[in-house]
Amino acid sequence: MTAADHLPAARVPWTAVAAFTIIACGLAWLVCLPLWLGSGLREPIAAILLPLMMFTPALAALVVTVAFRVPPRGARARGLGLWPLRPAKRVVGSIVLGWLAPPVLVAAGVLVAAALGFVRLDLTFSALADQLARAVPEGTPLPPVGVVVAAQLAALPIAALVNSLFAFGEELGWRGWLVPALRPLGTWLALIASGVIWGVWHSPVILLGYNFGRTDITGVLFMVGGCVAWGVLLGWLRLRSASVWPAVIAHGALNASGGLVLLAAASAPDLALAGPLGVAAWIVLAVVIAMLAVTGQFRPQPELAAPRTPAATVDGPEHA
Repeated sequence: MTAADHLPAARVPWTAVAAFTIIACGLAWLVCLPLWLGSGLREPIAAILLPLMMFTPALAALVVTVAFRVPPRGARARGLGLWPLRPAKRVVGSIVLGWLAPPVLVAAGVLVAAALGFVRLDLTFSALADQLARAVPEGTPLPPVGVVVAAQLAALPIAALVNSLFAFGEELGWRGWLVPALRPLGTWLALIASGVIWGVWHSPVILLGYNFGRTDITGVLFMVGGCVAWGVLLGWLRLRSASVWPAVIAHGALNASGGLVLLAAASAPDLALAGPLGVAAWIVLAVVIAMLAVTGQFRPQPELAAPRTPAATVDGPEHA
């Protein structure tokens, strides 16, 4: 991805990486403890704890940044991808791409899922109309289901921005801190390894049935697969732009579009197969990643390269 790939590799700060992972995952379990001691995702407080959990990677990143000086003092905003936002054209372009592409990819995943028989689509949205009718008191007037679907789709761009406020808590950790810290491993290994850690971090809620309705290790494995697939693209945005903000917006857009399959499904789908983190989405994302690789998007970008110095050994993406 970067010219730094062709320079003597700096060492991964493994102690800091281990501390970051332990803190992020440990805090996630701590935040979710009331759910485990109560009635799981049915606990009313889940609506507060789940968004709160999203900020544990950011807190972990801040702790290790101060404790281990990774990135070093004086280069922290740059090392975490917060500032400066340049080259501006590339950063803005990456933000727009991260804003608009995830809903398209999720929708493509729904079509692939339908083609593979993972979900049966109902483009008349009669199943959705039935669900809406059951969700309100009998006799309550409802708008035409087509209007509801159109409103949901039209709201996606705004919902993406709103979700980005919470996605920042994760992205400051995953793509802001972890991907640069793992960069000495090489681009691909850094992106895959960070995706695995991202997926495992979700374990406290996945094992309660979140996302896939599976309360065993298979749910975690599906989550790891989805996080690796999406993590490569979010990491590519990070490295391509030398900024964490495109990944933040893309993560928010992904979360906002996660329910698209439910709009058109004739019956409740298996989200491990048809959902935005499921197998059909993996296929779509694999095709996109392959296209990026074939067109040279993961090659060095010397126009953004900078001499490697001891103070910059862990912020490789800043030279992306």
